[in-house]
Amino acid sequence: MYNMDRLWEAAAEKGNVCVGLDTAADYVPPRERARAASGAEAVLAFNRAIIDATIDAAACYKVQIACYEEAGLAGLRTYAETLSYIRARGALVIADCKRGDISDTARRYAKAHFDGDFEADFVTLSPYMGMDTIEPWLSWAETKGKGAFVLLLTSNPGMRDFEFLTINQDATGRGGRRLYDVVGEKLSIIARRHQGVHGYGAFGAVAGCTDRNEAARIREKYDSLFFLIPGYGAQGGAADDAAALLRDGNGGVVNASRSILCAWTEKAGSETGNALEDADNAFAARAAREAVIAMRGAIRAAAAVDSAGNGP
Repeated sequence: MYNMDRLWEAAAEKGNVCVGLDTAADYVPPRERARAASGAEAVLAFNRAIIDATIDAAACYKVQIACYEEAGLAGLRTYAETLSYIRARGALVIADCKRGDISDTARRYAKAHFDGDFEADFVTLSPYMGMDTIEPWLSWAETKGKGAFVLLLTSNPGMRDFEFLTINQDATGRGGRRLYDVVGEKLSIIARRHQGVHGYGAFGAVAGCTDRNEAARIREKYDSLFFLIPGYGAQGGAADDAAALLRDGNGGVVNASRSILCAWTEKAGSETGNALEDADNAFAARAAREAVIAMRGAIRAAAAVDSAGNGP
């Protein structure tokens, strides 16, 4: 069984939320930062509290390595311990490292992120140096069930600079296709070669939910790809947008980071007797849990409407 099969099952059981532990030190309540020996230790304690509070309501976690690299060696220790804690709790974790280099280098990156101190269940990959940058990672799917999400259509405004380029047009401007479709077609070939028990490939794709029309088109065209869906919440994507990338309520997980990790700031500011400076990790964890449950409910409701044929 591939990890992608396990992720499908987690989404079926717990819902489609992926908690993004893209944890900046200033996301941690001030009193917790003050009592910790270092910023890195404060982040680790905060992460553990968030994980403990959401593990029964989140399909998986995504950890953005840049948030830890910026803190140097101490940050990387926090990164490694966060990955280890998630996996020890029996949950799945995506290392958001967006690697994409030629074969020998890719082989070494794969060992770094699929084994040892930085072991994760999935990684994110960039395909734009060619498919030979993807192939070395695939051996880990066969030997250890590992998975990856390859950048297809991202949620940042600059994605139109390259991903939306039309290529292969004839002299009259006909017959072209978007660059991201070339990626999707090649990933679909991989998915058919490495298909899991639930019909999805061992490797999936990153597909943003900030453009509902494109999202619906992508879901219809790439039915063998499981999606990691960014763009929800702080980037403007809504439940209806995310649901357009699902099929029968599954086939993808929807990532949110700031709207979950920083939910405590809004809650503390709105509740009498709970000023920001009084909040602790327990308070932040309860707020994160409430945010995950609300997000899960909104996506489930939107997906139910879509599956009934009444969606956007």
